[in-house]
Amino acid sequence: MRENREILGHIDHTLLKAAADWKEIRKLCEEAILYETASVCIPPCYVERVHKCYGDRLNICTVIGFPLGYNTREAKVFEAKDAVSKGAGEVDMVINIADLKNGDTGKVTEEIRAVKEAVGDVVLKVIIETCYLSEQEKIAMCRAVTHAGADYIKTSTGFGTKGAAIEDIRLFKKYIGENVKIKAAGGIRTREDLEAFLSEGCSRIGTSSAVKLLTEPTD
Repeated sequence: MRENREILGHIDHTLLKAAADWKEIRKLCEEAILYETASVCIPPCYVERVHKCYGDRLNICTVIGFPLGYNTREAKVFEAKDAVSKGAGEVDMVINIADLKNGDTGKVTEEIRAVKEAVGDVVLKVIIETCYLSEQEKIAMCRAVTHAGADYIKTSTGFGTKGAAIEDIRLFKKYIGENVKIKAAGGIRTREDLEAFLSEGCSRIGTSSAVKLLTEPTD
Protein backbone atom coordinates (compact mmCIF):
# COMPACT_ATOMS: atom_id res chain seq x y z
CA MET A 1 0.00 0.00 0.00
CA ARG A 2 1.30 3.42 -0.96
CA GLU A 3 1.68 6.28 1.49
CA ASN A 4 -0.97 9.00 1.19
CA ARG A 5 1.71 11.55 0.33
CA GLU A 6 2.88 9.49 -2.63
CA ILE A 7 -0.64 9.11 -3.99
CA LEU A 8 -1.41 12.81 -3.58
CA GLY A 9 1.73 13.65 -5.53
CA HIS A 10 0.07 12.07 -8.58
CA ILE A 11 -3.29 13.84 -8.18
CA ASP A 12 -4.65 16.65 -10.34
CA HIS A 13 -6.97 18.05 -7.65
CA THR A 14 -9.98 18.89 -9.80
CA LEU A 15 -13.04 21.12 -9.75
CA LEU A 16 -14.66 21.66 -13.15
CA LYS A 17 -18.37 21.89 -12.40
CA ALA A 18 -20.13 24.73 -14.18
CA ALA A 19 -21.28 26.50 -11.01
CA ALA A 20 -17.97 26.37 -9.10
CA ASP A 21 -17.63 29.64 -7.17
CA TRP A 22 -14.51 31.40 -5.94
CA LYS A 23 -14.90 30.07 -2.40
CA GLU A 24 -14.82 26.49 -3.72
CA ILE A 25 -11.91 27.18 -6.06
CA ARG A 26 -9.92 28.80 -3.26
CA LYS A 27 -10.55 25.83 -0.96
CA LEU A 28 -9.36 23.51 -3.73
CA CYS A 29 -6.17 25.52 -4.17
CA GLU A 30 -5.40 25.66 -0.47
CA GLU A 31 -5.90 21.91 -0.17
CA ALA A 32 -3.56 21.37 -3.12
CA ILE A 33 -0.85 23.46 -1.48
CA LEU A 34 -1.32 21.82 1.92
CA TYR A 35 -1.27 18.26 0.61
CA GLU A 36 1.18 18.86 -2.26
CA THR A 37 -0.93 17.51 -5.09
CA ALA A 38 0.56 17.47 -8.58
CA SER A 39 -1.72 20.31 -9.68
CA VAL A 40 -5.11 21.92 -9.40
CA CYS A 41 -7.32 21.45 -12.44
CA ILE A 42 -9.71 24.38 -12.74
CA PRO A 43 -11.92 26.14 -15.30
CA PRO A 44 -10.10 28.55 -17.64
CA CYS A 45 -11.97 31.55 -16.24
CA TYR A 46 -10.21 31.09 -12.88
CA VAL A 47 -6.64 30.60 -14.12
CA GLU A 48 -5.57 34.23 -13.98
CA ARG A 49 -7.16 34.88 -10.59
CA VAL A 50 -5.62 31.76 -9.06
CA HIS A 51 -2.21 32.58 -10.51
CA LYS A 52 -2.33 36.11 -9.07
CA CYS A 53 -3.47 34.79 -5.70
CA TYR A 54 -1.07 31.87 -5.30
CA GLY A 55 1.75 32.43 -7.76
CA ASP A 56 4.36 29.71 -7.99
CA ARG A 57 3.00 27.86 -4.97
CA LEU A 58 0.54 26.11 -7.29
CA ASN A 59 0.85 24.19 -10.52
CA ILE A 60 -2.26 25.26 -12.42
CA CYS A 61 -3.88 22.92 -14.92
CA THR A 62 -6.85 23.93 -17.03
CA VAL A 63 -9.01 22.51 -19.79
CA ILE A 64 -9.65 23.56 -23.39
CA GLY A 65 -12.25 22.40 -25.89
CA PHE A 66 -13.98 21.10 -22.79
CA PRO A 67 -15.99 18.96 -22.35
CA LEU A 68 -17.24 18.06 -25.85
CA GLY A 69 -14.19 18.72 -28.00
CA TYR A 70 -15.95 19.95 -31.11
CA ASN A 71 -14.49 23.46 -31.04
CA THR A 72 -12.42 24.38 -34.09
CA ARG A 73 -8.67 23.91 -34.10
CA GLU A 74 -8.20 27.67 -34.18
CA ALA A 75 -10.40 28.09 -31.11
CA LYS A 76 -8.46 25.45 -29.19
CA VAL A 77 -5.13 27.01 -30.12
CA PHE A 78 -6.37 30.39 -28.92
CA GLU A 79 -7.72 28.91 -25.68
CA ALA A 80 -4.42 27.16 -25.02
CA LYS A 81 -2.30 30.25 -25.64
CA ASP A 82 -4.62 32.36 -23.53
CA ALA A 83 -4.50 29.91 -20.63
CA VAL A 84 -0.72 29.75 -20.67
CA SER A 85 -0.42 33.54 -20.84
CA LYS A 86 -2.59 33.78 -17.73
CA GLY A 87 -0.56 31.31 -15.70
CA ALA A 88 -1.50 27.73 -16.63
CA GLY A 89 1.36 25.28 -16.32
CA GLU A 90 -0.57 22.38 -17.84
CA VAL A 91 -3.37 22.12 -20.39
CA ASP A 92 -5.82 19.24 -20.86
CA MET A 93 -7.47 19.33 -24.29
CA VAL A 94 -10.40 17.31 -25.62
CA ILE A 95 -9.98 15.83 -29.09
CA ASN A 96 -12.50 16.43 -31.84
CA ILE A 97 -14.38 13.16 -31.48
CA ALA A 98 -16.47 13.93 -34.57
CA ASP A 99 -13.33 14.02 -36.73
CA LEU A 100 -12.28 10.67 -35.32
CA LYS A 101 -15.72 9.16 -35.94
CA ASN A 102 -15.54 10.44 -39.51
CA GLY A 103 -12.30 8.50 -39.96
CA ASP A 104 -10.06 11.57 -40.16
CA THR A 105 -7.41 10.61 -37.63
CA GLY A 106 -4.89 12.76 -39.49
CA LYS A 107 -6.95 15.86 -38.75
CA VAL A 108 -7.09 14.94 -35.06
CA THR A 109 -3.32 14.42 -35.02
CA GLU A 110 -2.71 17.80 -36.63
CA GLU A 111 -5.01 19.51 -34.12
CA ILE A 112 -3.11 17.99 -31.21
CA ARG A 113 0.17 19.01 -32.82
CA ALA A 114 -1.07 22.58 -33.31
CA VAL A 115 -2.07 22.88 -29.65
CA LYS A 116 1.27 21.42 -28.51
CA GLU A 117 3.12 23.93 -30.67
CA ALA A 118 1.00 26.69 -29.13
CA VAL A 119 1.84 25.75 -25.55
CA GLY A 120 5.50 24.87 -26.08
CA ASP A 121 7.09 23.42 -22.95
CA VAL A 122 3.82 23.51 -21.03
CA VAL A 123 2.51 19.99 -20.38
CA LEU A 124 -0.25 18.94 -22.79
CA LYS A 125 -2.63 16.14 -21.85
CA VAL A 126 -5.00 14.85 -24.54
CA ILE A 127 -8.45 13.68 -23.47
CA ILE A 128 -9.77 11.06 -25.88
CA GLU A 129 -13.06 10.32 -24.04
CA THR A 130 -12.80 6.55 -24.12
CA CYS A 131 -16.50 5.92 -23.40
CA TYR A 132 -17.37 6.94 -26.98
CA LEU A 133 -14.60 5.03 -28.76
CA SER A 134 -14.11 1.57 -30.16
CA GLU A 135 -10.91 -0.33 -29.40
CA GLN A 136 -9.52 0.52 -32.83
CA GLU A 137 -10.30 4.20 -32.30
CA LYS A 138 -8.52 4.13 -28.94
CA ILE A 139 -5.49 2.56 -30.60
CA ALA A 140 -5.58 5.21 -33.32
CA MET A 141 -5.60 7.91 -30.65
CA CYS A 142 -2.64 6.37 -28.85
CA ARG A 143 -0.72 6.74 -32.08
CA ALA A 144 -2.07 10.23 -32.78
CA VAL A 145 -1.11 11.52 -29.33
CA THR A 146 2.34 10.01 -29.74
CA HIS A 147 2.97 11.33 -33.25
CA ALA A 148 1.69 14.80 -32.36
CA GLY A 149 4.20 15.16 -29.51
CA ALA A 150 1.76 15.49 -26.62
CA ASP A 151 2.91 14.65 -23.11
CA TYR A 152 -0.04 12.59 -21.86
CA ILE A 153 -3.00 10.61 -23.06
CA LYS A 154 -6.00 11.00 -20.74
CA THR A 155 -9.02 8.73 -20.55
CA SER A 156 -11.98 10.96 -19.88
CA THR A 157 -13.49 14.36 -19.13
CA GLY A 158 -15.63 13.05 -16.30
CA PHE A 159 -18.62 14.45 -18.18
CA GLY A 160 -19.15 11.50 -20.55
CA THR A 161 -21.18 8.35 -20.08
CA LYS A 162 -18.35 6.51 -18.34
CA GLY A 163 -15.03 7.37 -16.76
CA ALA A 164 -11.67 5.67 -16.53
CA ALA A 165 -11.33 1.89 -16.89
CA ILE A 166 -8.33 -0.27 -16.07
CA GLU A 167 -8.61 -2.13 -19.37
CA ASP A 168 -8.12 1.15 -21.25
CA ILE A 169 -4.94 1.89 -19.30
CA ARG A 170 -3.62 -1.53 -20.28
CA LEU A 171 -4.50 -0.84 -23.91
CA PHE A 172 -2.77 2.55 -23.81
CA LYS A 173 0.44 0.99 -22.51
CA LYS A 174 0.60 -1.29 -25.55
CA TYR A 175 0.27 1.48 -28.12
CA ILE A 176 1.56 4.81 -26.81
CA GLY A 177 5.11 5.97 -27.44
CA GLU A 178 7.76 5.76 -24.76
CA ASN A 179 7.59 9.50 -24.05
CA VAL A 180 3.82 9.58 -23.51
CA LYS A 181 2.45 9.28 -19.99
CA ILE A 182 -1.05 8.29 -18.89
CA LYS A 183 -3.68 10.18 -16.92
CA ALA A 184 -6.84 8.49 -15.69
CA ALA A 185 -9.90 10.57 -14.84
CA GLY A 186 -13.60 10.10 -14.30
CA GLY A 187 -15.30 8.04 -11.61
CA ILE A 188 -12.20 7.40 -9.49
CA ARG A 189 -13.58 7.67 -5.98
CA THR A 190 -12.00 5.07 -3.70
CA ARG A 191 -8.52 4.43 -2.35
CA GLU A 192 -8.61 1.06 -4.10
CA ASP A 193 -9.25 2.85 -7.40
CA LEU A 194 -6.34 5.22 -6.81
CA GLU A 195 -3.98 2.37 -5.96
CA ALA A 196 -5.13 0.31 -8.93
CA PHE A 197 -4.66 3.03 -11.54
CA LEU A 198 -1.24 3.96 -10.18
CA SER A 199 -0.20 0.30 -10.14
CA GLU A 200 -1.22 -0.01 -13.80
CA GLY A 201 1.17 2.79 -14.71
CA CYS A 202 -0.77 6.05 -14.56
CA SER A 203 1.40 9.04 -13.76
CA ARG A 204 -1.57 11.28 -12.99
CA ILE A 205 -5.09 10.83 -11.74
CA GLY A 206 -7.73 13.50 -12.13
CA THR A 207 -10.25 13.47 -9.31
CA SER A 208 -12.15 15.77 -6.99
CA SER A 209 -12.28 13.29 -4.13
CA ALA A 210 -8.73 12.09 -3.42
CA VAL A 211 -7.80 14.77 -0.88
CA LYS A 212 -10.93 14.21 1.17
CA LEU A 213 -10.62 10.47 0.82
CA LEU A 214 -7.01 10.32 1.99
CA THR A 215 -6.92 13.06 4.61
CA GLU A 216 -10.23 12.93 6.47
CA PRO A 217 -10.73 10.35 9.21
CA THR A 218 -13.15 7.52 8.53
CA ASP A 219 -15.74 6.27 10.98
